Amino acid sequence: MQTLEIISVNIWQILISLANLVILFLLMKKFLYKPVHKMLDERQKAIDGQYKEADEAKRIANEEREEWEQKMQSANTEANEILQNAADNASRRGEAIIADAKNKADGIVRAAESEAELQRIKAADDIKSDIVDISAVLTEKLLSREINTDDHKAFIDSFIEDIGEGNE
Repeated sequence: MQTLEIISVNIWQILISLANLVILFLLMKKFLYKPVHKMLDERQKAIDGQYKEADEAKRIANEEREEWEQKMQSANTEANEILQNAADNASRRGEAIIADAKNKADGIVRAAESEAELQRIKAADDIKSDIVDISAVLTEKLLSREINTDDHKAFIDSFIEDIGEGNE
């Protein structure tokens, strides 16, 4: 019969154990559950705050990216305008240089033509003078008489001028 006492149920002991369990539960609820629950709520609030900050930072970054893209587009447009203006200025300057060179070339050609015309007139005058001198000498010898050289030159000059006007 000894085995029955070991297995017997003591109601007071069960009630004391239950009371100890309830007291332990209440103590744990007061000292552990509420502070841990409070700490978890604070942690959740902190995480939610970080998510809000991350969303705000993402929104600001997107705004700055859009602003940067607009600035880049305007910079590209401005660069294209500057290049176009430079090309236009270079074209105008090239045309001005070409026009100036043509004017200078035309001036050189006109000067050369004037010089050539002066040389031709001088050569014609020299030839006339030589012809007059030769004619005077030949005429003197042919006529074997004394003629005034100035009269003779004047006569030959008028004759040559008549010949020159007929050729033109």
